[in-house]
Amino acid sequence: MKFKFYFLKLSVVMIVIFLLQVFIRGFTEMFVLNRKAYQGEVWRFVTSIFLHGSLTHLLFNLFALVFFGIILEKTIGSERFLIVFFLSGIFANLIAVNFYHSSLGASGAIYGVLGVITVLNPFIMVYAFGFIMPMFIAAILWIAADVLRVLGFNPGNVGAIAHLSGIFIGFLVGILLKKRLKIRKNKKQKVNISDSYVDSWEKKYLR
Repeated sequence: MKFKFYFLKLSVVMIVIFLLQVFIRGFTEMFVLNRKAYQGEVWRFVTSIFLHGSLTHLLFNLFALVFFGIILEKTIGSERFLIVFFLSGIFANLIAVNFYHSSLGASGAIYGVLGVITVLNPFIMVYAFGFIMPMFIAAILWIAADVLRVLGFNPGNVGAIAHLSGIFIGFLVGILLKKRLKIRKNKKQKVNISDSYVDSWEKKYLR
């Protein structure tokens, strides 16, 4: 299984697109997620994943994508990682567009990555909220923080609903992958020995 560094390639694409946002007037408006996505401009469900509202927004998402992306891509493979990223991001946008006037950023996709890691390796130690903690604890805190934002506690300019949608899909995909990887592992561990080999061995060593 070839490791293709998709987490790094996605990060480079985000950096390039952010530069286009800075230097090309009107670029963000052409690709940001808003109700126009339901009026024929469906590309916005995908393109908005790569847009960011500020340098700080970009840096936070890049840190998360690199730190957690390499973990997941090594665990499930490059192609599956890419599927998780886009599936989570698009689903998060399909939900978020109904709640926000406009939105942008890779957070929904990254939260999908977090959800899959939480299911597949809940006890891996990660850096979150300024501390080292098990992945499942970090996931609980991320979810709790976004639930509080949705309820109106310090909402800020954060797409909490997109976060929750992304991690929900991540949990579902993680459950499916865990079953599939377990089945594959069991198949690899099982050794099949043909009857003819057993017969020849008995004739050679037991008779």
